[in-house]
Amino acid sequence: MMLIYVPQRRTTAAARTWLLLIFLVPWPGLLLYWLFGRIHVPRLRVEEQQRASRQIRTAQAQMAASPTIAPELPPRLEPIAKLAAHLGDFEPVGGNAVELLRDYAGSIDRLIADIESARHHVHLLSYIFEPDATGRRVADAIARTAKRGVKCRVLMDAVGSRRALHRLGPSLRAAGVEVQAALPVGFFRRNAARFDLRNHRKLTVVDGHTGYIGSQNISNPGFVKDYPNEELVLRVTGPVVAQLQAVFLADNYFETSALIPEKELFPDPKRTGNSTAHVVPSGPGYKHENGQELIIALLYSARERVGITTPYFVPDEPFLLAIRSAALRGVALHLVVSRHANQTLTQFAQRSYYDALLDAGVNIHLYKPHFLHAKHLTVDDGVAVVGSTNIDIRSFALNAEINIVIYDPEVVAGLRAIQEDYFAHSDILTAEKWGRRPLLVKVAQNTARLADSLL
Repeated sequence: MMLIYVPQRRTTAAARTWLLLIFLVPWPGLLLYWLFGRIHVPRLRVEEQQRASRQIRTAQAQMAASPTIAPELPPRLEPIAKLAAHLGDFEPVGGNAVELLRDYAGSIDRLIADIESARHHVHLLSYIFEPDATGRRVADAIARTAKRGVKCRVLMDAVGSRRALHRLGPSLRAAGVEVQAALPVGFFRRNAARFDLRNHRKLTVVDGHTGYIGSQNISNPGFVKDYPNEELVLRVTGPVVAQLQAVFLADNYFETSALIPEKELFPDPKRTGNSTAHVVPSGPGYKHENGQELIIALLYSARERVGITTPYFVPDEPFLLAIRSAALRGVALHLVVSRHANQTLTQFAQRSYYDALLDAGVNIHLYKPHFLHAKHLTVDDGVAVVGSTNIDIRSFALNAEINIVIYDPEVVAGLRAIQEDYFAHSDILTAEKWGRRPLLVKVAQNTARLADSLL
C-alpha cells in the first residue's frame, strides 16, 4: 500500500527516504509519516493563495503606469527578473532604498524606533517570537504604539512562537493589538496545517512605507550556547514595501478570512533610492518551489562569482548539480556556513555534501565567531537575494518563506563586503584536511544524509 501511496506528488529521493524508514521500522515509520510525511496543505489555503495571486497581478497592472517605479534592468538580468515575477507574482519595481543591518541589537533598536514612530499601522510577522528580553522589548513597543491609536497586527507562527502566543498574546490583545497564530495545528481545525509545515517568514511593515526583511527572529540571539546568532536584516523604503505589505495581508487573510480595505495600507509609491527590487514569497501553497527554482536559475546564470551564506545546507539533487556546474565552469563559488550548529543531525547531513563540493572547486568557509544564521546570496555584481530561505529541502518544499531580489551593484557590493568579512573570520576547508576525518564520522554523516527529505 505504501509503495503506491508514498511516491505520489513527491520527488524520488523523498519517496525513497520515507519508504526506507517505513520498511525498516514499520509502525514507528507509519506514525512519523502520518505526522510529518504528507505534504498536505488544506484546499482552502491553496484556493486563497490563488485568489491572492490574482489580486496581486491585478493591482500591479494598475500600478504599471507609474513612472516613479519603472525599473531599469540590464538585458542579461531580464530573464531572471521575469522568472522571479512568474514564480512569486511580484514584478520588479525601481526607486527603492536598501539598508543592510548586520548588528543584532542594532537592528532590533531600529525596528523598535520605527514601530514607535508609526502613525497609522504596524504589521509584524515572525516565525519565532520569544517572551524573552528581546521579545518583550518589541512587544512593549507594539503595545505602546497600539495604545495611542495606531492599528497593530502581529502574526506569529503557531509552533515557533507558541510560548509568546501564550505569554505575550494576552497583554498585547489587551493593548488593542490583533494577534494571530499562523498555520495553527490541531486534529479538528478546519484550516489546520501539518505540524512541521511552518510559516518561516520574518517581515515588518510600518505605515506602508518602511519594511524589514531578513533572517532575524524576535528573540535573544541564543540558538547555540556561547555562540550568539549573527543575522542580516534589510531595512527598505520605496515601492517594494507594498509587496511586503501584500505578503503580510495575504498571510493574515489566510488565518482570519478578513479583508482589510484601507487605502492607507498602500500609500502612493515614492522614490526613496535607486535600487530595483521585488519580493519572491514561496511555500507549499504555490505551484512551484519558488526559492529553489530562483536560486538554481541564478546559479546557472552566474559568470564570475557566487557567494552563498546559509546556516543549513542540505540541498536536493538539482540544486547540487547547479552549484557544481557553476564551480566546474570557472565561477568562483563561495559557500559560508557556521562552524557551530544547533541541530546535530542536520549538521551531520550537511557535512556529507562537502566532498562533492570540494571536488568541484567550491570554497567552503566555516565561520567561527558566532552561529551564522544569515541567509543571502550574491551573483556576479548585479543580483543579491536576502530573506528567510535556508538551502535545504524543508525551506524549498515545506515552509512558507520570503526573499527579496535586488538588482543594484551598490547593494551587491555592500553584501559582498559583508561576505568578505565572513571569509576573514572563517576557516577555509580543504579537501586534504576534510579527507582525514575518521571513518566513523564519515559513516555517521552519510547515514544522516539518508534523512535529507525529513530535515
